[in-house]
Amino acid sequence: MGILPLLLFAALALSGTGVALFFWAVRSGQLDDLEGAASLALRDRPPRPGPGEVRPPEGGDP
Repeated sequence: MGILPLLLFAALALSGTGVALFFWAVRSGQLDDLEGAASLALRDRPPRPGPGEVRPPEGGDP
């Protein structure tokens, strides 16, 4: 029975922290643009060059 109040306090503290962080995210605009970040994953971009590689200039062959 001695651990039950500790577990109850921990559960309430963690859930309260989660709710507080959620409201902070809503107020600070973290959830305003849900589609923008999702569309970035679908855009075609050329792969980044690895270490030591040189990217060819854009615009086609000379």
